[in-house]
Amino acid sequence: MQNIRHLSYSQIEEYFLSINEKKFRAKQVYEWLWQKHAHSFDDMSNLSKELRNKLASDFSFPALKVDATQYSADGTIKSRFETQDGYKVEGVLIPTEDRKTACVSSQIGCSLSCKFCATGTMERKRNLTYDEIYDEVVLINQQSERVYEKKLSNIVFMGMGEPLLNYNNVLKAIERISAEDGLFMSPRRITVSTAGVAKQIKKLGDDKVRFKLALSLHAANDVKRNEIMPINETNNIHALIEALNYFYKQTGNEITFEYILFKNFNDSQKDAEELVKVYRQVPADLVNIIEYNPIDNAQFAKPDESTIQSFMGYLEKHRVNARLRRSRGKDIDAACGQLANKDRM
Repeated sequence: MQNIRHLSYSQIEEYFLSINEKKFRAKQVYEWLWQKHAHSFDDMSNLSKELRNKLASDFSFPALKVDATQYSADGTIKSRFETQDGYKVEGVLIPTEDRKTACVSSQIGCSLSCKFCATGTMERKRNLTYDEIYDEVVLINQQSERVYEKKLSNIVFMGMGEPLLNYNNVLKAIERISAEDGLFMSPRRITVSTAGVAKQIKKLGDDKVRFKLALSLHAANDVKRNEIMPINETNNIHALIEALNYFYKQTGNEITFEYILFKNFNDSQKDAEELVKVYRQVPADLVNIIEYNPIDNAQFAKPDESTIQSFMGYLEKHRVNARLRRSRGKDIDAACGQLANKDRM
């Protein structure tokens, strides 16, 4: 049975004409699907029961539902969502005084096996569809309104999975999120984070996307990056620099580097020097230096505070626009790299 949210507006119109219904029914249904956020045909209260039953017999309407919720001491909220076919995936609401950010997932599990990431230990089950990604944002936005009385201000694709390996669904989800007849959020408030798929970064440029791009760098030479991120073996730093420059030339969009500090691995002055060299080869706006968040069965540790400050000081001295991003939601395994569908939710 076809998923009704995979039909275009004109296809829904055609459907209603084919069952001898008025065309305006398409507008009513489309609003329920994308603006009023119905999660079943029964929610469509301005349609007759007979018509709702007819829709239910002709189409499927798979929607995410919240399976479990955890609240951090710092205000972060982690949700585990369940798909219609029984898979679990996580999303996070990160509140600050001036921002309410949704961190959303794009895949169920991940195939990249980054050594510092809990999701990387999971098998990739499947891609999320664009309507499932849209549901994540809707449900987190509803949480934000309920708990903080404010709508989401930003969305980051930094949850489970590699967004650029689910390219079409991620772009279609962003199109719906930013559409006037969707959530109508500016693409400039959306950031897609990638572990580095050079070919797809260039494709983003060709597609003239309007959202921001973040590259999870985490090591500024190939030997170290190969060690912690196997994807680097086929998408090395030189290839990524070339792809990012192409992306920027095509779009002019903001680029950020993400760099997690690991004790005695990538936190020395030499590592900082190499990071400066990479930064200077790309028109990046910012380097986010991220605190490492411990995960089960990983051999990494967070550097001490003086090492972190020394690293930051070197970047500042060499005029790198760097910001230290403190962990949020660590006490509920909601921080960067910790999403793994743990059963203790």
